[in-house]
Amino acid sequence: MVMLNIEPNMAAFDDFYEALIDTHRDLTPEQSELVNAKLILLLANHIGDLDVLRSAMASARRGVVPALDIAATQGDDRADRR
Repeated sequence: MVMLNIEPNMAAFDDFYEALIDTHRDLTPEQSELVNAKLILLLANHIGDLDVLRSAMASARRGVVPALDIAATQGDDRADRR
């Protein structure tokens, strides 16, 4: 089984970041979200290993508090209506 590599693994990270920013330049927030979704699916297809992808999704989600939990801790009454 291939493990998810979370160690720095890119020789030209700044160049990648610049290309990523350029990809989103002049897009609306909705268009940018669409581009991100397409990019994720393209890269997932390239990786092709469901275990690696699940590990990546879990790593990306780690530490992100669901909105419903945030609303509940802030006393937001909208959490009661869900």
